[in-house]
Amino acid sequence: MPTSLYAYPRYWAECFGPAPFLPTTRAEMDALGWDSCDIIIVTGDAYVDHPSFGMAVIGRVLEAQGFRVGIIAQPKWTDCEDFKKLGEPNLFFGVAAGNMDSMINRYTADKKKRNDDAYTPDGAPDRRPDRAVIVYSQRIREAFKQIPIVLGGIEASLRRIAHYDYWSDKVRRSVLVDSQADILLFGNAERAVCEIAHRLSRGESIDQIRTVRGCAFVLTEPLSGYQIVDSTRFDNVGAVDIIPNPYEMVDESTCSTQTEAEPVRLMDPTIDYDNCVIQIPSFEAVAKDSALYAHASRILHKETNPHNAKPLMQAHGNQLIWITPPPLPLATEELDWVFELPYQRAPHPSYGEAKIPAFEMIQHSVNIMRGCFGGCTFCSITEHEGRIIQNRSEESILKEIEKIRDTSKAFTGVISDLGGPTANMWRLACKDPKIEASCRKLSCVFPGICKNLNTDQTPLIRLYRKARALPGVKKVLIASGLRYDIAVETPEYVEELVRHHVGGYLKIAPEHTEQGPLSAMMKPGIGTYDAFKKMFDKYSKAAGKEQYLIPYFIAAHPGTEDADMLNLALWLKRNGFRADQVQTFYPSPMATATAMYHSGFNPLKPVRRSSPKISRVQKLGQRKLHKAFLRYHDPDNWPELRETLKSMGRKDLIGYGKNHLVPPRQPPKRHRALVATNKRFATQHTGLDPLRRKPNAKPKSGR
Repeated sequence: MPTSLYAYPRYWAECFGPAPFLPTTRAEMDALGWDSCDIIIVTGDAYVDHPSFGMAVIGRVLEAQGFRVGIIAQPKWTDCEDFKKLGEPNLFFGVAAGNMDSMINRYTADKKKRNDDAYTPDGAPDRRPDRAVIVYSQRIREAFKQIPIVLGGIEASLRRIAHYDYWSDKVRRSVLVDSQADILLFGNAERAVCEIAHRLSRGESIDQIRTVRGCAFVLTEPLSGYQIVDSTRFDNVGAVDIIPNPYEMVDESTCSTQTEAEPVRLMDPTIDYDNCVIQIPSFEAVAKDSALYAHASRILHKETNPHNAKPLMQAHGNQLIWITPPPLPLATEELDWVFELPYQRAPHPSYGEAKIPAFEMIQHSVNIMRGCFGGCTFCSITEHEGRIIQNRSEESILKEIEKIRDTSKAFTGVISDLGGPTANMWRLACKDPKIEASCRKLSCVFPGICKNLNTDQTPLIRLYRKARALPGVKKVLIASGLRYDIAVETPEYVEELVRHHVGGYLKIAPEHTEQGPLSAMMKPGIGTYDAFKKMFDKYSKAAGKEQYLIPYFIAAHPGTEDADMLNLALWLKRNGFRADQVQTFYPSPMATATAMYHSGFNPLKPVRRSSPKISRVQKLGQRKLHKAFLRYHDPDNWPELRETLKSMGRKDLIGYGKNHLVPPRQPPKRHRALVATNKRFATQHTGLDPLRRKPNAKPKSGR
C-alpha cells in the first residue's frame, strides 16, 4: 500500500507554518522569514490559490509536507532572469505549462492564434511560450545547471512518449528528451511529488528515484530485474496473430465472465508477465511507420489501469524513456485532505483589480471527484486522471460550500457548479473490485454500459439536496459535462437535476448523430440522447419550467464522412438547432482519436497493416466544409454547401421549403449586413442571438 499523503514525517521547515499566499518574490520570502525555497514551481498560468488550479494544489500539498514552496507564474522566457528571482531551490524546480496544454491554449483547431488567454490577468494573450515546459526547462538549465527539474501538468503528461504534434504535423520526441528534465510526473501527481520531495530531502539523488508510480525518466540501459517483452508479442502488427491477445476480455461488452483478479495472460510460458517491461516501438520507428504509431498508442492506452498496468519502455536513439505504472487513485480521505488545505481561493494580490477569466468562471464551483470512465477517444481526461473515479466525501464537499459562503465577498448565494470532469460519476464504480483490478477496457459505457458498473445516482441526489439546503445557498447549478447515458439509468436523478439544478439551459454533448464517427469517438448512439431529452422535457413540464437542452457536436472527427455531416445538419434543422459556435476536432497529443487522425488506423481494435483505414478529415478545405454543415444557417456558408450538395447528388436539399437545407440564392449584401448589425446590437443589449430566437417562439438552442 502507498504511503498516505498525510502520513509522511514533516520536513523541518514545517515550523514556518502555511503562507497566506505561496511567495512569488524575494520580498514575500523575507516577510515569511525564509532564506530560500525548498521547491520552486514554474507555471504558465497566473497564480490563483484555488484547488481548481494545478500549481496551487501541488504547492499547498508540498507545503503541508513541511517544505517551503515558491511560485514563478508566467515568467518572461526570452532570457533566464525571471527564473532566478526566488534564488536556487534546495530540492528541485517543478515545471508545468498550466491547467491547459500551451499549444491548445494559444491556438484554435484551425491553427490560428487565439486573441485571449483565460488563465492570464484580464485575459491578455501571449504570456506563455509555445511548448512551455520545454522552454521553461531550458531557461532553468541556463540559470541553474545542476538543480533537478521535475515536469508535471497536462502538457507533460500527454507528451511522455513519442507523440503526433498537430501544429508541426509530425511525430515529436518525448518531452523529456527535448526539455532535458530529470523526471516527468503524469496524471494526478500528489503521491509522486510527495515521495520525490521527501526522498530528495533525505539526500537521495534524482537519478536514484526509479520506482515511483506515475513517472517517466530517461535511461541509457533498462532497469535490472525486468524481462523485456516486445509489444508486438502482445498485439502483433503483422498479418497473422496466433497468440491469444491479452488485451481482449473474455466478454468485451460486459466483462461478465471476468470474475477473478488474475489478468488475462499470454499463452506463452517464456514470458514472466508479473515482472516484465513492455517495449513499444521506438521514436524513430513510429515516426516512419503509421501502423507502428497506432500500435504504440493502443499498447499505451491498454496499460493505464493502475491495478494491472506494466512499465513501458520506448527507445529514442541511444536513450530509453522508461514509464512506470500509473499512480494509484487517492482514497476519499486523501482527496478530502487535498481540497481542505489552506487555499485563499483568490488570485495573488499582485494582480490587483485585474480579472482572471478562468477564476471568475470557477470561483464559486466545487469539485467533487476526479477521473472519468467514459473513455471518449478525443478527450484527455481519462488519459490524464484515469478511469477509476476518486471521490470526495459528502462532509468535505458541504464544508467547502460553507467556506465559499463565508469567505467570498462576491458570493451571491449561487454555487455555479457541483461536479468535476463529469457531473454525475460521483461514487460510481465497478461493483466488484477484483473485476476492476483486472479489467483493461478503455470505457465502462461503450458500446453499452457494462453490467458490472454501479450506475445508482441516488447518493448524488442526497448530496444535491443537502447542498441547496445549506443556509445562505439560494441555488446550486450543475455545469459540468453530464453523461446522459448514465443519467437515464436513474430517472429520479434526472428529475432532481431538472427541477432544481438547471438554469434554463443544460449543455450536453451527443457529439454526433451518425454511427461512424460515434463509434470512433466511443460515444453512445443518438437514441440515448433522445431518451434523455424525453425525460428532460417531461420533468421540466411537470416542474412548470421552460428549459432547453443545448447539444454540442464535433465536426471533422476521424470516422466522419461528408454524408455524416450532411445527415447531422439535417438533424439539426429538423430539431430547430442553430449552432452559433461549433467545435472542430482538435488532435491533442496522445489521444486515441489523434492516433486515428495521424495514422489512419483505428487503435480501438488490434492494429494490422492489412486493417481497413478509418476516414480522416485532414485537409483544411474539408475541415471547413464539415464546420459549415454544422452552421448550415449561416449565409456565408451557403455557396459552399450548395456546391457540395450538387456534387453529392442532393440538389433536392436546395430550396426555400422547410425540408431544404439551404436556399438557391444568396440574400442581398445589404440585407446580410443589416442582419449582422441587428444581431450584434441584440446580443449586446439582450444577451440573445436573433438568429437563434424568433419572436413569440421557443428558443432555438445551439452553442
